[in-house]
Amino acid sequence: MTWIDLFLTPFYLLIIYVLAYIVKPHVSNRHTGKYFIPALSLKLLGAVCLGLVYQFYYDGGDTFSYFNSAKQIWEAFNKSTATGIDVITAEAGNYSGNSSTYTMRMWGFRSQANLMVIKIVGILGLISFGSYTVISLLFAVLSFSGLWAMYLTFYKIRPTLHKELAIASFFVPSVFFWGSGIMKDTICIGALGWAFFGFYHLLLATEKKIFSFVILAVSIFLIKEIKTYLILSFLPAAIFWIVLEYNKRIKQVYIRVLVFPLILGIGLVVAYFGAVKVSEDSDRYAIDKIAERAAITSNYLERQTLARAGVGRRTGSEYSVGTLDGSFGSILTVAPQAIVVTLYRPFLFEVRNPVMLLSAIEASWFLFLTIYIICKTGVIKFFTVAFKDPLVSFGMIFSIVFAIGVGATSGNFGTLVRYKIPLIPFYLVALYIMLAELRKFTGRKKQVRRQRYVVHTTPTPMI
Repeated sequence: MTWIDLFLTPFYLLIIYVLAYIVKPHVSNRHTGKYFIPALSLKLLGAVCLGLVYQFYYDGGDTFSYFNSAKQIWEAFNKSTATGIDVITAEAGNYSGNSSTYTMRMWGFRSQANLMVIKIVGILGLISFGSYTVISLLFAVLSFSGLWAMYLTFYKIRPTLHKELAIASFFVPSVFFWGSGIMKDTICIGALGWAFFGFYHLLLATEKKIFSFVILAVSIFLIKEIKTYLILSFLPAAIFWIVLEYNKRIKQVYIRVLVFPLILGIGLVVAYFGAVKVSEDSDRYAIDKIAERAAITSNYLERQTLARAGVGRRTGSEYSVGTLDGSFGSILTVAPQAIVVTLYRPFLFEVRNPVMLLSAIEASWFLFLTIYIICKTGVIKFFTVAFKDPLVSFGMIFSIVFAIGVGATSGNFGTLVRYKIPLIPFYLVALYIMLAELRKFTGRKKQVRRQRYVVHTTPTPMI
């Protein structure tokens, strides 16, 4: 960060807030509007804080690597527009052509995921005079737009829970911190929010069909380019959600029961071929190589952790869920531990640094809410409610599948806290809906008891 950041940041913040107050009346109502500016402000604060933490606490990191690599794009545009376009359109790992002078100096140019982030940073840098902080703010704004679209979709489905839905979408610390700034996670969680919005409005709502299709296609493209495994976790859950929604709309119970297996079968086939289509251009995430890739990723991240800590040393933020040998069987074996470590760890007594403390407090809250709901409803009732409500089913399935993926491969709480943020809003929303159903059920029981009490205690009139 330099003097140009100090000079430009207040100016761009002013522009962002002016535009926010102009847009707000068009994308909110009296219930949702009160969360718009606070949620945006937290995202902007998170973007600035993330940069400061990486600069002064971690002494560098991926966020600055993306930024420094994007400088090559700006240099190319300074030479000529044609050269800049060549660099922007360069394919990962292809050092030939006029762009090679610049791409050879790019960190992570061989990785399509890293290159996509670098290109986005480069494009935003052209309208922000290459200021790191301003680009971070713009990342936060783009991410917020997706989260707001996601929140509006939640609200459309469950309008009475506007406060709880806002908490889950915007006010979880790790989401507005790690989901802001110049990071892959910022782009992906924003794109996931837009994908959720597009999926709902394209297949379940009656309006915004063309816009929904376009926004869904763009969102899936971005996620596929950066984190393909996120789409592979989202797609099956989304298909199951749609199946339950359409099945729920069948009024005759017996027809609903008879048709459900057929609809579910069609949905599973669509989900499978959709996943194959999404991953067909990726050797890393091809369906038949997922288990092998998970084992490779897990071993790689473990070596990286040891390399940072020093040979033979451990930092205290590592964890193990078991050994992955490249087979689906090994994934199923470690799945329960991977789910627990992703959703409910680190425990408070495992905290070794401030970052872990933040994650541990959140994980403790998730654990408390989950145990509370299960204790109040019972295990059978818990899963019955989860299955009956389509949105809860979606949130739970997506969270569990994604938790297995990131929990089994991360091996370190420091990376896991970033990797798991896409599931946090959906898991919390599922819990809050179940909590609302529990309160509704408890309220009905109390009302019945009061009615019985009135009936039994009402004196018989004397004739």
